[in-house]
Amino acid sequence: MLCIGHRGAMGHEPENTLLSIKKALELGVDAVEVDVYNVEEHLVVIHDRHLSRTTNGTGYIENCSFAYLRSLDAGKGQKIPTLKEVFDTVDRQAVINLELKGTNTAKLAVDLILEYIQQGWSYGDFIVSSFNHYELNLVKTMESKIKIGMLIYGLPWGYLEIAQKLAADVVICSLDNISLDLASAIHQKNLLVWVYTVNQPEDMITMKELGVDGIFTNYPDIF
Repeated sequence: MLCIGHRGAMGHEPENTLLSIKKALELGVDAVEVDVYNVEEHLVVIHDRHLSRTTNGTGYIENCSFAYLRSLDAGKGQKIPTLKEVFDTVDRQAVINLELKGTNTAKLAVDLILEYIQQGWSYGDFIVSSFNHYELNLVKTMESKIKIGMLIYGLPWGYLEIAQKLAADVVICSLDNISLDLASAIHQKNLLVWVYTVNQPEDMITMKELGVDGIFTNYPDIF
């Protein structure tokens, strides 16, 4: 069962910052997960649509300039990172799971991944996930070798058929909705099952018992 650092190691450091990612790597994660938006053709790493919760800024991310975003404090003096900075920080020490949050993110993500593959990285160093299945389809259309994870909450109608149409590699489910039946149904389609967000030791043990392939956690040390 893979340990995936959720937004780095956000239980210890400000989420989606390089500090949080470095902490996750120190704690020995198998993968790190970050969230990306497209701002002026830059992929910036932040979770919420609005700046107020995680930074000292205001407004909606996609209405702001890249320069303004880079001027903000994302916690402990950290800047909002670019995805390129995240790649350079991880430097193949773990798999990078980039979740596409905003619109028009797929092409930029694919272009950046391919740039790093040309530098000697491998397709196995990355997985792209999203609740936006349109963006995921664009990723697969542009480069079929890139692994994708289809995020779901609850049990959407026909989710397994959608996963197969997308040629997904992983179905990523909520802790609230995972069950033995759900995990088994996904595995029967030769797909992996990852679960978010698992922070309690007893839940981690349960996930192992259910045969889950990976969990997202804020506390890799507990894992």
